[in-house]
Amino acid sequence: MTTVARDEIDYNGPEPDLKRVMGPKLLLLFIVGDILGAGVYAVTGQLAGLVGGIAWLPFLLAFVVATLTALSYLELVTSYPQAAGAALYTHKAFGVHFVTFLVAFAVICSGITSASTSANVLAQNLTGGLVVNGWLDEQPGTGVVTVIALAFMVLLALINLRGVGESVKFNVVLTLVEITALAIVIGVGFYVMAQGDGDFSRLTTFSDDGDKGLFLAVTAATSIAFFAMVGFEDSVNMVEETKDPERIFPRTMLTGLGIAVVIYMLVAVSVVTVLTSSQIEEINQAAGRTLLEVVHIGAPDFPIDKVFPFLACFAVANTSLINMMMASRLLYGMANQDVLPRTLGKVSPNRRAPYVGIIFSTALALGLIVYVAERAESDIVINLSSVTALLLLCVFTVVNVACLVLRRDGRRPGSFRSPGLTPALAAVLCAFLVGPWVDRDSLIYQIAGGLMLVGVVLWALTWATNRGVRAKKTGFRDIEHLD
Repeated sequence: MTTVARDEIDYNGPEPDLKRVMGPKLLLLFIVGDILGAGVYAVTGQLAGLVGGIAWLPFLLAFVVATLTALSYLELVTSYPQAAGAALYTHKAFGVHFVTFLVAFAVICSGITSASTSANVLAQNLTGGLVVNGWLDEQPGTGVVTVIALAFMVLLALINLRGVGESVKFNVVLTLVEITALAIVIGVGFYVMAQGDGDFSRLTTFSDDGDKGLFLAVTAATSIAFFAMVGFEDSVNMVEETKDPERIFPRTMLTGLGIAVVIYMLVAVSVVTVLTSSQIEEINQAAGRTLLEVVHIGAPDFPIDKVFPFLACFAVANTSLINMMMASRLLYGMANQDVLPRTLGKVSPNRRAPYVGIIFSTALALGLIVYVAERAESDIVINLSSVTALLLLCVFTVVNVACLVLRRDGRRPGSFRSPGLTPALAAVLCAFLVGPWVDRDSLIYQIAGGLMLVGVVLWALTWATNRGVRAKKTGFRDIEHLD
């Protein structure tokens, strides 16, 4: 009797599988690198402004919610080892094309808003680096930062149009850069504490400028911190390129989440011990520069602060590129599935890049940056990151419910099962963080709703076009290979 290795199983029937090149070490670096990035740069200062010295707590709570959801993803990915992710699980559970479309388009929009957030964080760190090195006399205003962010998004589009692919080995390098930059922040924080200059007592101090009370303030902060924990769900798109995924995926994903939250909490400890409340409040005028200020204030006699902002730019740029590549290729996939206009699926003949999808997603990102920047009373970074978290919390709610539904359909069980009613608890927590009681600005819901409305309009146009051509109006033809 011949034994077939799990990593040689042909999950896709007669169609050839992708090459399985990722073992546990490469998969771990991919997951950690995907989670780390713009999130911790974007929101740490804001969390300290909301809850004071216990800024580490929202990261911990966001980790709990993310981990519970990750357990559902692990149960689903080991049962359905195809790369379509949340859209596939939604379709398998409910079989409603429109619901599947909404989930898939929400994932696309989350990538666009995440990249827009990263662009603003990059612009703030770049200008901060120029000031620290004496190449600029003072920090530029919002207009200049916005122009830099817009230019960066255009640069990403040009890179995407050249057909640049993301390789696993390149991701390893970028992940090491990200970890190095955050390790500098942590090292500076603990150096300051070792010198007796840090205020360790702030770690248990709760301050509430908005008079929300401990529960509501921490809840609001957790909904923001969740932006820093997203990225683990992207790893399910690598399942067809992972060796023996049913065995190594569970422990690798959970280990990656654990590493990320430890780094985040140590970063938060460094922020609140090095910076005073008044310094944090002042720095929050440019949210993406909080970690740069920790390095600058905590180690003024070392040249680290002159290098750090550019390391941060490099790490954040990687987040933006991955998100925009994902968004443009999901648009391409959905166009080829006949659920979006086929124009969005056009590919350039020379570079073989989905150029219409790239242009469309970039246009949405540019519009978002300008729309939020025009509101002087709004913080660009915190609003765009909050939209990302809101969209993904909605997606995660559906995925957790789908996990419960699919337990009863008699499918082939995977090698991993989320304990008991864990998916139900995760669904309730995600849905709770979606609601208006977390004190989320109404602008966040307006942006998210506007983006989804764009998708519904495109879906309706496709429905009207397909109606006169085929008996089916619109629907996914091959959901297993959406990407």
